[in-house]
Amino acid sequence: MLIKKLSLTLFVLLSLTHLATAQTSVGFRGGVSISSLSYRYQLGRPVQFADGITAQTYALVLEHFGQKNAGFQFELQYITLGYNQENDAMMVNRTEMDYLKMPLLSNFYFGRSGRFHIKVGPHLGYLLNARDVSREFERDVIELPTYGQSGDDPKRVMYGLSLGAGISKLFGMSTLAADGRFSYEFGDPESQGRIFDLNTTTLEITLTYLIRIKKAKWQ
Repeated sequence: MLIKKLSLTLFVLLSLTHLATAQTSVGFRGGVSISSLSYRYQLGRPVQFADGITAQTYALVLEHFGQKNAGFQFELQYITLGYNQENDAMMVNRTEMDYLKMPLLSNFYFGRSGRFHIKVGPHLGYLLNARDVSREFERDVIELPTYGQSGDDPKRVMYGLSLGAGISKLFGMSTLAADGRFSYEFGDPESQGRIFDLNTTTLEITLTYLIRIKKAKWQ
């Protein structure tokens, strides 16, 4: 029992020491997201491709460095995914899905006031809204189903991995960063077996502004 108490005390002291020397910043990230889709409408059928959509994306950002060149970044992000599918008669079906996305990324940077950074980690998300923007033709078996009509019942949870890289510049207590980020979704919105498999990838190009709220001891 004494050993357990001593171990717990040591853990708390180490944690407080870690927090005392850490650096924390908060801010805002905004830019453009470009999604793309590939799918199989039946098992054993060839992969089909559909045009994705381009939309604005925004996020609240918390950046925390527990060590001089390594830390993590957490975000609450609003992002729109979807597809734009055209048939042989040039008619278009377009569906958009708005998500609250929550990336938790390991964050590594190299340099001093001008820095290069790499960010990688998982993300979770929740579907806020799905809508059919354009529905000009009826779905055939080889085409994507709707997700914005009554009875569609899309899955609400998204999950996947994100990988990004970019450059940043320090200005006193502020940081301005430019990023490119690639995300892959392991889940898909289909819940009724209308297609066999659906994969979404997203490219984000953004700018981030951060302001430091806690200075690290190493600075």
